[in-house]
Amino acid sequence: MGDLFAYGSLFLAAFAAATFFPFQSEALLVGLLVADTYSVTLLLVVATAGNVLGSVVNWYMGRYIEKFRYKRWFPFKGDSLEKAQGHYHRWGRWSLLMSWAPFIGDPLTLIAGIMRERFWTFLWIVTIAKAGRYLVTALLTFGWINL
Repeated sequence: MGDLFAYGSLFLAAFAAATFFPFQSEALLVGLLVADTYSVTLLLVVATAGNVLGSVVNWYMGRYIEKFRYKRWFPFKGDSLEKAQGHYHRWGRWSLLMSWAPFIGDPLTLIAGIMRERFWTFLWIVTIAKAGRYLVTALLTFGWINL
């Protein structure tokens, strides 16, 4: 039952970290990695799957949220939505390679939905970015990358 709890907790932490909740999953991943009890590959797969699924939720919300843009409670104020759309339009789908980054990654995945990025293209690019982040985290944890 401990393994299921550990992997489930990592999945939920990674999922929450990809949404607009202020949450970090890397600390839990590092803790599970240094525990040396769990499969490194499975930890990376679970973290990536949770984080990508959270980004898919953002993309899906983006597909339908713009119809509420003139409501008072809408999260983007003023020209910020147009500015974000302009950046996405300028850099295109490849800006999703930055979806792993703090502060800008989550809004990028939402904007991709607003800009009607094709789902499968979105999914592949975001998966590469998120998997890369967790792989680098694991490599740094084990000291395989010296900075």
